[in-house]
Order: sequence, then C-alpha cells, then structure tokens
Amino acid sequence: MDVTIAYPAQAALGECPLWCPETRRLYWVDIEAPSINCLNPESGENDILPMDENVGCIGLREGGGFIAGLRSGLWLLDARGGKERLIANPQDDSRISRFNDGRVDPWGRFWAGTIHEPRDRPAAALYRVDAALDCARMAGDIKVSNGLGFSPDRRWMYHSDTPAHVIYRYPLDPQSGEIGAREVFRPFPAGKGRPDGAAVDAEGFYWSALYEGGRVVRISPQGEIVAEHPVPARCPTMCALGGPDLRTLYITSARHGRDARELADWPHSGDIFALRVDVPGQPEPRFIEEAGP
Repeated sequence: MDVTIAYPAQAALGECPLWCPETRRLYWVDIEAPSINCLNPESGENDILPMDENVGCIGLREGGGFIAGLRSGLWLLDARGGKERLIANPQDDSRISRFNDGRVDPWGRFWAGTIHEPRDRPAAALYRVDAALDCARMAGDIKVSNGLGFSPDRRWMYHSDTPAHVIYRYPLDPQSGEIGAREVFRPFPAGKGRPDGAAVDAEGFYWSALYEGGRVVRISPQGEIVAEHPVPARCPTMCALGGPDLRTLYITSARHGRDARELADWPHSGDIFALRVDVPGQPEPRFIEEAGP
C-alpha cells in the first residue's frame, strides 16, 4: 500500500479532514492560513472558504453548514463559513489559547479541545456542545488537545495530548455517551513522533498521525501498533477515512514553522495524502441541534 498525493495543498497547517459521503467531498482546514476547504478528490478542485481567524476544527451540521472551533470560541457557521452564532468561548485568554482538534460524536454532539500555546503547563481543556448548544468542560490537565475518536461499539473515546506523547482513552456509557475516568491507551517514546489527529475504523482500530514522525500508525483496541505507513511529510497532522467505500485514508500535514532544511528534504510538507486501506472507516455523524420554538 503506497501513499499518494491527493492534493498538493502546500498548507501552512492542514488539519481536520472530514469526509462527506453525500457530496463525495473532503473538507479540511488550514489553521494558520485560516480557511475551510472543500476538496473534490476526483477532479482535484479545492473550494477555499477564507476565515478571519484561526480555525482549528469543524463538524458538519445536520441542517447544513458547520459547527467549528475557532480562536475566539465555538461557533455555528453557514455553508460558506460565515459566522451565524457564537455558542461559547470558555477559554481564559484567547491570545494564548485557541480551539484545536474536534469532531462530532455518535450521539450528534460536538467535542473540541484547546491548545495552550506556551505549552509551559497543562492549561488546555476538552469541551462538549450538546443539542441545546450548552457547552460543558469535560476534561483538563492537557497541553495540546488532539486525537479525538470514538469506537464503533460506543464504549470508548480516544484523545491525545501531543506534547505529552500519549494517547488516552475514556470509557463511554454506550447509551448516554457520558465518559468515565481516563486511562493511558498508548504512550510514545520521545524523538519518534508525537500522536496528533486520528480516526477510528469500522473494526475499532485507531489510526494516529505522528507529528514529526513522518508516518501514520494503526493501533489495535489493545493498544498495539499493527501497521505503520511512512508519508512524504515529517509532520502529518490528522487522518480521516473517506472515499465512496470509506477505504481511503486521507492525511493532512503541516509546513508552518518548519525550517528551510526540513522543507527541502520534505517538499510535500503541507500536502494532503491518500492511502488505500483494507478496513473501511465509520461515517462521520452530523451535529444535531434542538429545533427552535
């Protein structure tokens, strides 16, 4: 299985790939050259929706448009990325904190975590927005929130803290979706890549992009690495399973903040890659809002 270039994005900080089966499009964001993007993998056309601030993550809304984690907080956006409503901004100081990784859970709620940009203490947190647009703090003691994913049996939620080199998991109540106490799922040694964004396939295996590791890995529900695939960028950032059969692993990457020597060695940094895999992914749920009066 070979990794190919799905789109030569040359993104500053490509993140949050998200497959839409109805339109057969891959949505993704560029955090640092802020935009929401809509890629047609068949034609190679990429529709850019410029944003006026950092956009860390998006989810598709059931009624159309997006829910998003921006630097200024959690927002409802229209289908062109226009701001409709600020849901909440629970951050203490948006000058040194912004929303980062996020996704919709199987119950139709949106989870998004923050990044504490100084990285000098675990001041980031993980939040959840429900159908009533209530925002609740669900976890703390994090420096950079990443790697959200949900097992197909609705019994586990995964979450990584990238600078800590660790992936956690939380037990889920399969009926309510409430989380229990976190536990270490998979630690990584320093110097071999840090767990960034992720996806969970239909067998419950966790795909993790290893930032500064130049590869993606597939991890069993028992925490064992069962496969790894090099990618032509030192800093892959997140992956998503998509394509008509959900068997194409799309991988975003970054070039922002990388030095000239690294970019010369890894000229495809910032591009979006594709890898055909044997096990399909799970369809991404839509964010569900309560109907108005």
